Amino acid sequence: MTFRPTTIERAYELAKSGSCRTVGDIKVKLQQEGHERVQDRLYGGSLTSALRKLCVAHYVAPEGEDEPARVVEEDEEEDA
Repeated sequence: MTFRPTTIERAYELAKSGSCRTVGDIKVKLQQEGHERVQDRLYGGSLTSALRKLCVAHYVAPEGEDEPARVVEEDEEEDA
């Protein structure tokens, strides 16, 4: 039997990997990997916020591509 991480576990792995700039990027990759009901499984403010923070902290822009300026979304609070 082959172990496959759950959708949420894999989402955290992707967020920490540095390859995903946004939670949307994570959702696309999860769907490409064959995870089902991604929207339902990654629903909720706390989870989305945690994944977003990990993406921002770990994202590495591909070589030759400038990292875009960070945009603060309406539902995201800046650290004061």
